[in-house]
Amino acid sequence: MAESSIPGAKHLPGSSLKSLDFLMVWVALAALAIVSGIFVPGTLAPSGLLAMLPFAAVLVIASIGQCLTIQSGGMDLSVPGSMTLAAAVVTGHADRQDGRIGSAVLLALGAVVLGGLLNGVAVTKLRIPPIVATLAVNALMLGFVQSYTGGVLQAVPPNLAALASAKTFGLPNTWYVAAVFVVIAAVAVNKTVWGRRLTAVGAQPESARAAGISVSRYVIGTYTAAGLCFGIAGILLAGYLQTPATTIADPYLFSTITAVIVGGTAFGGGRSRIVGTAVGAVFVSQLNVFLTATGAPSSITYLVQAAAIAIAVLLNSGGSLAEVRGYARRLVRPSHRAPTEA
Repeated sequence: MAESSIPGAKHLPGSSLKSLDFLMVWVALAALAIVSGIFVPGTLAPSGLLAMLPFAAVLVIASIGQCLTIQSGGMDLSVPGSMTLAAAVVTGHADRQDGRIGSAVLLALGAVVLGGLLNGVAVTKLRIPPIVATLAVNALMLGFVQSYTGGVLQAVPPNLAALASAKTFGLPNTWYVAAVFVVIAAVAVNKTVWGRRLTAVGAQPESARAAGISVSRYVIGTYTAAGLCFGIAGILLAGYLQTPATTIADPYLFSTITAVIVGGTAFGGGRSRIVGTAVGAVFVSQLNVFLTATGAPSSITYLVQAAAIAIAVLLNSGGSLAEVRGYARRLVRPSHRAPTEA
């Protein structure tokens, strides 16, 4: 299905929505860098950036999973549960032994993939709204973590901690993992038949079903793939923190949604921006660092992210943006009609 047939992808006067949503996140990141350089320049120093990049890489991977579910017309709110479950299984099964890292990682990924599969089945077969279904699975996962760990996660094995915290050619290893995910996801979504069909499923599911595409299979596949992304993100985060807590993934739920929407992905499904999502994740990570450095309370972070989502949704909506343009035009061009005689 061509992108021009996707709802919300109409061309705007003088430019196209495609160009707008692609450039928006880069402009936002550049503006944030300027503001950070003026008010808290230390956050842009090499040491500050190296401290931010590992968390940005984790957010990139998790946000790619969220991007797939939003592209398919849904949303996954089981991010904290999936990431925490993966961290709990890796640390619990490995029991600080390097020789058990391989089996622990496989077991952890199997658990979160099963959770993603459960999300997909609940949404497609049981017809439960994605928000309700994924919240329920998130609660199920967190409940399992509490039972499995007693509320306290163990330390990760030394080799996993070394791998997650080490640098190669001056960049954190986690950043290379994130780059691999971005490349694979971008190619799969933009260059394959699977990606074109996923776009059709998210934009016009009834038309896709009439064309013989198994909508349920694609939706289930996206939630399963999202679970895998969340699981790997959770494992890397646990390895970097070395002694993770059961609350390590709480900030990532809203952050993944912000990164996806600011990155240009259509909120109602269809169009996705994988590279834009990755840039959006860097934007959100730097925004959090900036607000923390200025001493702003955590509540301000959520308010700013909510504002960013609202602005991004407005700019990504062709109809809404056209209305704003028309209103602005009327303000700067007053009516030239002759006054009505008394």
